[in-house]
Amino acid sequence: MEYLTAGTLRLPARVHFGYGSRAQLGRLLHLGGRRVLAIIDPFLTESPIFGETVAGLRAGGLDVAVYSDVRPELPIASLDAAAAFARDYEPDVILAVGGGSALDAAKLIGLLVTHGGPLSRYYGENLVPGPSLPLVAVPTTAGTGSEVTPVAVVSDPEREMKVGISSPYLIPTAAVVDPEFTLGAPRSVTAFAGIDALVHAVESFTAARLEGPWDAELPVFTGRNAFSEAIALRAVEHLGTWLPTAVDDPGNRRAREEVAFGSLLAGVSFGATGTHLSHALQYPIGAATKTPHGLGTGLLLPYVLQACLADTEVVERIAAVGRALGSAAATADARARDAISSIAALGRAIGVPASLQEIGITREQLPQLAELASNSVRLIAIAPIPAPPAVLLDILQHAHTGRLTEGSDS
Repeated sequence: MEYLTAGTLRLPARVHFGYGSRAQLGRLLHLGGRRVLAIIDPFLTESPIFGETVAGLRAGGLDVAVYSDVRPELPIASLDAAAAFARDYEPDVILAVGGGSALDAAKLIGLLVTHGGPLSRYYGENLVPGPSLPLVAVPTTAGTGSEVTPVAVVSDPEREMKVGISSPYLIPTAAVVDPEFTLGAPRSVTAFAGIDALVHAVESFTAARLEGPWDAELPVFTGRNAFSEAIALRAVEHLGTWLPTAVDDPGNRRAREEVAFGSLLAGVSFGATGTHLSHALQYPIGAATKTPHGLGTGLLLPYVLQACLADTEVVERIAAVGRALGSAAATADARARDAISSIAALGRAIGVPASLQEIGITREQLPQLAELASNSVRLIAIAPIPAPPAVLLDILQHAHTGRLTEGSDS
């Protein structure tokens, strides 16, 4: 395996992790100002932990307004309404509490308030012109990693798929990851968010290494690098070991802590490197089926890795993932196949469908889905193998039937 000596890492100025770390929120928000706009998932309006948190902030001298009309998958029209609310309130700082949609919404509301719309101006990479409102991000799910990443994803009906906006200026000012917030997450949310975090870690570790001059503007996602190596594998270990327990025993505080930490590490890793083919394929699939993002990426990952076995160098990297998931096989090829079968088995154990047929995708849709996925140029560029539409279609055909090659299915 090659050794990497270069890399780029962009993170919030402060990252706090652990039970009770939410006690830091008052200090962090005061750094931005007194007027706080809290962007939250709707269910949090009745949550005791959020109510206690807001009461504490107000007792500490902060003026807190709460906006909870956050729609799943973030339709762009809903964000315009949220931005109008924010402009009327004139916040100094934004507090985001919730799952990936709430955190992404907060990033984009800050962007719209500061730089104006429409959001389509910013689709792609490095198109945000400068900093927006300070943002303190508090995840209530262990999966998206949005609290530490430079990307937000919206649903654009005109594009027939989700669209990413990526910029270092979207990285939150601070992140507070308190596993206490995840204890109430339903089984399906825990499962699909958690498997998505595993996908982040695996795709980060297997991403291509991008070559580019240091004197040019760097891409937001720079490919596999010196920082991501150890971080991504550590995330795989935490998530692979503890995610099933967190799903089956939702009150298990140790499991919640381990999965939250794994998700955070995965976010740190892929926030630098980017993700690749599972995400490129999921964007049009998610738009077509209205299924959770993590369900799609978790379903697709074994088939993406199976396609990557065609490259001997990538086999070595997938083998390292296999070792992190507990494989003691003697050869790299066997460990790589163990990685694929372990990920497929983990997905089935927590309720991830095994095939695209199970979520309503027909064989006739596959060519169009492959073409739409190929439009995610940034994700395709980071893939460890060349991925023209024909390769994407081959992955989709295997995923449609749930067919993994012999030795890659448990």
